[in-house]
Amino acid sequence: MSTASASPASPSLPAPGELPVATVSDAMERFGVADGIRPLWRGAALSGPAFTVWTRPGDNAGLHAAFERIRRGEILVVNGGADETRALIGELVAEKAKALGVGGIVLDAAARDVVELERVGVPVFARSVTPAGPWKTGPFRTGETIAVGGVAVSPGDWVLGDDDGVAVVPAARVDEVVAATHELLRGEGDRRAANRLLVPRD
Repeated sequence: MSTASASPASPSLPAPGELPVATVSDAMERFGVADGIRPLWRGAALSGPAFTVWTRPGDNAGLHAAFERIRRGEILVVNGGADETRALIGELVAEKAKALGVGGIVLDAAARDVVELERVGVPVFARSVTPAGPWKTGPFRTGETIAVGGVAVSPGDWVLGDDDGVAVVPAARVDEVVAATHELLRGEGDRRAANRLLVPRD
């Protein structure tokens, strides 16, 4: 089990749901999307700097260790080996995350207690759902670069999620990608206006 330093200071980031994940991905040459990671309920959205955890499949000891160091607004991002046989979080873990001000949870793994998770309100994105609970013995590592859904995530990277899924923006590219996203959104607005002028051909 090992830990690294906490996530580096991050610039001010857009609020959850402020920028669409799909458009942010377009602004990154259509890269940066975590494959197979989806919200556990409609309308869930998150945005914040990553706090990373690598753990052996089916084990959530690393998540509990992360709670000793994670800061308000950070997104707990977990490489659980894409394992879908055991849930790494449920209602009680989500309640702990909420009490600590965690901005959201992204799991390359499974979760459980879906109804209760939505009630608690901490946005959760995961690979799947299973009722089977986790082990709690490790090993794990925190504060290192990991992979989630095939995308590299380093501490402090911008992680955002909405109904379409999750995208990861390297910390060094945040300003560039935000500006490019706004430019794309302006272009989409122009195209919508043009679409409204179209009429059927007889």
